[in-house]
Amino acid sequence: MWQQSAERELGVVLRRWRKLSGGDFAQSWRADVVGGDSAQLRVGDRVFIKTHANPPPRHFTTEARGLAWLAEVSSVAVPVVLGVSDEPPWLALQWVEEGHPVNATEQDLGIALAHLHQAPCPHFGRQDERSTGSLGLPNAPCQSWSQFYATQRLLPLAGIAAERQALSSATLSRIERLAQRLDEFEDVGLQASRLHGDLWAGNRLVDVEGRSWLIDPACHGGHREFDLAMMRLFGGFGDACFAAYQECWPLTAGWQERIALHQLAPLIVHAIKFGSAYVDSTEAVLDQYRV
Repeated sequence: MWQQSAERELGVVLRRWRKLSGGDFAQSWRADVVGGDSAQLRVGDRVFIKTHANPPPRHFTTEARGLAWLAEVSSVAVPVVLGVSDEPPWLALQWVEEGHPVNATEQDLGIALAHLHQAPCPHFGRQDERSTGSLGLPNAPCQSWSQFYATQRLLPLAGIAAERQALSSATLSRIERLAQRLDEFEDVGLQASRLHGDLWAGNRLVDVEGRSWLIDPACHGGHREFDLAMMRLFGGFGDACFAAYQECWPLTAGWQERIALHQLAPLIVHAIKFGSAYVDSTEAVLDQYRV
């Protein structure tokens, strides 16, 4: 079983397993270290562990790589990866004790994200070409954002939506037409940014000191506006966060008109995973861009 695999790899004995709520994909647990011989963990420490009965290939090692990639920048806080396995599937992370925001929480996050997005990233996509997310979206390296967003996001999502009959054929045709027009929305010389890739409020924890931590990434090199648009899609981030980001690294002209364009991919994902409630929102974005 995966619990025994985790204990063996971590070099600890784990007890008082408690299943945690939240999330729509993996099953999450908290466990206490009660014994063992580990350089990372001591008796009394808590560990966050998650698993899945049938995850996409290399799902948890890909997530672990993403967390390490974000941690390289040292601007945003991410949990330390304690151990990971794809067979059996599990990922063990540093436990983050949740608290409440303080006055500086949102501002600090905005600044941290700006520094993350400024970190060097050689291309759009991933060098290892690993897929991300529960739908296993591709991340082949691309030289431009328009190429990446079309070939690695919108068109693959349209294919999945067709297979699962989540969107009408007319809507799928509109997505395909928009994918062919993305050059119209791309800034000349746009460079790829390091992205969390799934930055909604549920993937941000606030600890007991009011510091923000990012979890559950779908990391890739992409347009920095994508993370910010995702944050606006479902709410949960304060105005001070976006204001601090803008002050630290101002967005280029026309960014407001591109928000919905970046939100289209996650809306299609939600239409595929959760059904008709997101179909109208998807079509509203397509209406906005007149396709």
